[in-house]
Amino acid sequence: MRSENSWLGALIEDWQNGGFGLYVHWPFCESKCPYCDFNSHVTAHIDHDEWAQSYLKEIDRVAALTPNRVLRSIYFGGGTPSLMEPATVASILDRAMEKWSAANDIEITLEANPSSVESHRFSGYAKAGVNRVSLGVQALNNDDLKRLGRLHDVSTALQAIETAKRHFDRVSFDLIYARQGQSLTAWEAELERAIQLAHGHLSLYQLTIEQGTAFGDRYNAGKLAGLPNDDLSADMFEITQQICAAHNLPAYEVSNHAAVGQESRHNIVYWQYGDYAGIGPGAHGRITVNGQKRATEAWSNPKRWLSAVQSGSGDKTTNELVPQDLGSEYLMMGLRLSDGVDVDRYQRLSGRTIDPETINELSGFGLVEMTGTELKTTATGRMVLNQVISKFLPD
Repeated sequence: MRSENSWLGALIEDWQNGGFGLYVHWPFCESKCPYCDFNSHVTAHIDHDEWAQSYLKEIDRVAALTPNRVLRSIYFGGGTPSLMEPATVASILDRAMEKWSAANDIEITLEANPSSVESHRFSGYAKAGVNRVSLGVQALNNDDLKRLGRLHDVSTALQAIETAKRHFDRVSFDLIYARQGQSLTAWEAELERAIQLAHGHLSLYQLTIEQGTAFGDRYNAGKLAGLPNDDLSADMFEITQQICAAHNLPAYEVSNHAAVGQESRHNIVYWQYGDYAGIGPGAHGRITVNGQKRATEAWSNPKRWLSAVQSGSGDKTTNELVPQDLGSEYLMMGLRLSDGVDVDRYQRLSGRTIDPETINELSGFGLVEMTGTELKTTATGRMVLNQVISKFLPD
């Protein structure tokens, strides 16, 4: 039984401001999208039993480091987690519930691509305990879906959304905008259509060209024509905020829009700088052990990760975070939220205060605002979020 002193210590651990979640990374996809820089792999054969047992070993290991936690959320990301066998998902959920206490309203999300959606598989996920699905639709235009390297067409995407709604109370889907040749008018029409299909939550991302991806190589070679300029990208971001807000789907984070109560609880754990255990190839985590927050990163290569798990731990690195790291990460995550960050909490984490002159300067430009002890970025500030955050980070 936990001692009184240990219990009192847990009450004041900072991670409780954001809660505790579990992230499970499934690294396999049917194909590699040209814009994707996530840790995903295409393979001809998957030993599902071996993978299930490895995930269970990692849950056991991490749970021993984080006892007596209330699990707020579980998120299956990837890759394409809808390629997982429902039995694998069920075994992971059963073990997680055995090792940690589950919140009464625990959110259990699984990412899925429309091309891998099958009604019997969704039914299996729902029976296993999944209660929220996030679909990678990405576009409601067949030509653009081909450019993005997606395996589905619009008709398949629409069927996937309706199938998901039949099996899950909560459904979200992603769209990418600022695509090649896309006009502002075309994006407005596509967004209006998406809102009519939405089930309380939309994730809307501007296309970014990442180095090391197929799109990055094409861009470097001057072969990625028709990308919007900065002004058009800014207009697209601004109209996205306006249209979603008008339909009662305001931005609660830079790229995420939801009706009240439909926000992604798992992602809020990240953005409110809670703790999350990350298991699976390439997964990152933040866990507090004996009052010290640690950053973890798993081996990214699937075979290397499986081998490491059998040797005792799938983590490649585990680093204790110093106060400056804690404060900086809290700002980088929390300023993405419309609710912002608590400057007093920042001071407790970092041992520093936020320069009031910097706040006044950015406030004067309409980029941030203070409400009591809460520092928030404005809608304008979130358009240039990286620049705003850089102003607050220590040199």
